[in-house]
Amino acid sequence: MVRPIVDTGTDEGTWRAWAAPADWPVLALDDRARAVPPLVVAPHPDDEVLGVGGLVAVLTGGVEITVVTDGEASHPDSTVHSRAELAAIRRAETVTACGLLGVVPAAIDHLGQPDGAVDEAALTDALTTRLTPERWCVTTWRGDGHPDHEAVGRAAAVACRRTGATLLEFPVWTWHWATPDHPDVPWHRARRIDLTPAARSAKRRAVDAFRSQVLPLGPTPADAAILPPHVLARFARPYETVFVS
Repeated sequence: MVRPIVDTGTDEGTWRAWAAPADWPVLALDDRARAVPPLVVAPHPDDEVLGVGGLVAVLTGGVEITVVTDGEASHPDSTVHSRAELAAIRRAETVTACGLLGVVPAAIDHLGQPDGAVDEAALTDALTTRLTPERWCVTTWRGDGHPDHEAVGRAAAVACRRTGATLLEFPVWTWHWATPDHPDVPWHRARRIDLTPAARSAKRRAVDAFRSQVLPLGPTPADAAILPPHVLARFARPYETVFVS
């Protein structure tokens, strides 16, 4: 279900006060997760870091990243950059950010699909060629509320069923529109990833590398930051969340 991302959303203080995450099972980072590099699939440059940047850092670079779009529609009316320029900027930011998490450029694949118009069938086929039985496929939740996030989640789910890979879904915009115990969110499938201080620090630096998203591009409202401080606060927790299938 696509949900409008408006206003400031649920305050991070509300999420921090919620007791439930302390009772969620911890995601087991067993030998399989380290022997076969998980595939993290990001709808846009920065989703991989916001959602599971800490996990990537904990796995010390043993991760491959597929970025579906270049995020060129983040500022559709920008007075500073064209869409092509934004695409190039965000690709470069991805390489820098993921490098701070230990991921080398050769492990990052940019598919270049249109931002806002993900081709699910083509993406499903592309992911099917990358996945193997029991390999982790880590991507955005199918109910996250953003059309690209949901399309990518659906494509990954089909590819996992085809290949026997293990689907792990992470929320991004869910933290904005949902509330603790929201009935539309599969909290019963939640797993917690506890982050070391080093992983949290690496994630913070990686988020900051997306300067086109965390800082204004220019002085006009059309160039405002997409990820202002109240949004970034949701991704500075000492844990991350995934939903297991």
